[in-house]
Amino acid sequence: MQPVSRRQALLLGGLGIAATAAGSAGLIWTLTSREPFVTGSELTQPPEERSTNGQLQVRLEAAPGQIRLAGRPAAALCYNGSSPGPTLRIRAGDVLKIMLVNNLAQATNLHVHGLHVSPEGNGDNVFIAVEPGGTFDYEYKLPRDHPPGVYWYHPHHHGMVADQVFAGLFGAIIVEDPEPIEASVERVLVISDTTLDTLGNIPAVPVMERMMGREGELILVNGQSNPQFTARPGQRERWRIVNTCVARYLRLRLDGQQMQLLGMDSGRFPAPETVEELLLTPGNRAELLVTASTGDAVLRAFYQNRGSMPGMMGPGFGARSPADQPDGAALATLRVSGEPVASPASVPAQQALGDLRSAAVAARRQIVLAVGMGMGGGAGMMRFTINGKEFNEARTDTTVAAGNVEEWTLTNTSPMDHPFHLHVWPMQIIEENGQATKTAIWQDVVNVRANGRVKVRVDFRDFRGRSVYHCHILDHEDVGMMSAIEVR
Repeated sequence: MQPVSRRQALLLGGLGIAATAAGSAGLIWTLTSREPFVTGSELTQPPEERSTNGQLQVRLEAAPGQIRLAGRPAAALCYNGSSPGPTLRIRAGDVLKIMLVNNLAQATNLHVHGLHVSPEGNGDNVFIAVEPGGTFDYEYKLPRDHPPGVYWYHPHHHGMVADQVFAGLFGAIIVEDPEPIEASVERVLVISDTTLDTLGNIPAVPVMERMMGREGELILVNGQSNPQFTARPGQRERWRIVNTCVARYLRLRLDGQQMQLLGMDSGRFPAPETVEELLLTPGNRAELLVTASTGDAVLRAFYQNRGSMPGMMGPGFGARSPADQPDGAALATLRVSGEPVASPASVPAQQALGDLRSAAVAARRQIVLAVGMGMGGGAGMMRFTINGKEFNEARTDTTVAAGNVEEWTLTNTSPMDHPFHLHVWPMQIIEENGQATKTAIWQDVVNVRANGRVKVRVDFRDFRGRSVYHCHILDHEDVGMMSAIEVR
């Protein structure tokens, strides 16, 4: 990353508030390069930090900088000079300590998405604000039975989340398996989207796109456009995929290759399930095993209809998106050739999170996600609410007794999908649109279809404290579709 001059820093600081209100990350750069986008380069992995002796201590600096996205200079926001930021690899029972340094022109903070850790004090506390020039020491103690899998971190300062994530602030977290799964190689695939103008700046996002949930013109994997990598026939690769997009749904296919799904979010299946297609809503993650067959295969994202509001979008909205094309958007290319290799060992049985379908339910709640016309929502056009209210940090909307199992009916009264995310405590899906689930499905982001309904159960175990639940279309969260919950 190239350093920011004092003049540039002052310019960024002066534009920060106004630009954020307009929908951008407040990034203005004097870039003279008009280099074309680069596709097909060798896939790179984000830098890694690994725990040792039960602890990982890292310094994470959030700052503007000039990096390369899709092979071209771009003015972005970075963690430690890169986007994605470093991958943090830890184990159940570890202590993760992060010193967050804020060298942005606006306030920020940190959320460790999906980790089952305390929301109190300097834990996964999204009510903390780290002001420009400030630092904050986070500390997360993982339970010894914490589920393995892929998680991620990103800012969560209300009102600025979408802008800061869209501009590049995100990174993966890996909780290692207690018993290794044999694979020839492991790949972390952090999928993001953004938009760059001809000078490499991230332009302001129109209000109407914020209402729908912005989708960038570029879809990137580890900051690259359709990177390539190779394998030999018979090799089994492990792909850890994170959807960090602000609003984009990823309907993924890898035709010609065998894909086995280990699980979604923090949930694992007892044995891998063969899939041909996989839908990741914003915030979802997937653990895939890919067994290579000779030939080229492209990981593609296809269009997913997530609905709209009547009259919200003008003609052609979304037509710029590569995923709207009939053959989808090419995310990455796997090239398989050479001599076949021996079949890998079978996958050891995976530990599931349990099954709450027969659990005693202490309380049942209705959570209604709604969109309506009005002057609320912070954007002057539409109101995005949960149970009729926009987010107010000073108000606690839901109070839960620690240790109880509750059943929540998530009802979406709007004609657009909303991916529902509960911090700290994972959710087991019990029923979707009146259809009961046949197996235990655990996720921390659950899609509630337009005019649809999903029942989930939550075991509020291990931790007390105050946290939030919200729509993970981050523009919707920022304009009010979030509520505070306290477990005591």
